Amino acid sequence: MTNHNPIQRVQCNVKTCKYNNDGHYCTASSIQIQPMNAKNVQETDCATFQSNNMQG
Repeated sequence: MTNHNPIQRVQCNVKTCKYNNDGHYCTASSIQIQPMNAKNVQETDCATFQSNNMQG
């Protein structure tokens, strides 16, 4: 579900995600970061990501 107002505290640079607001903020109504037992930033992942089918 898309919240048309960005979550101002959650910056997102993933322009291929449908929840990205012009390359700056996340507009998802909530976000989920995983996995639960990540030990460093390389092991984390935004499970809320959904492709906007942007070519490029």
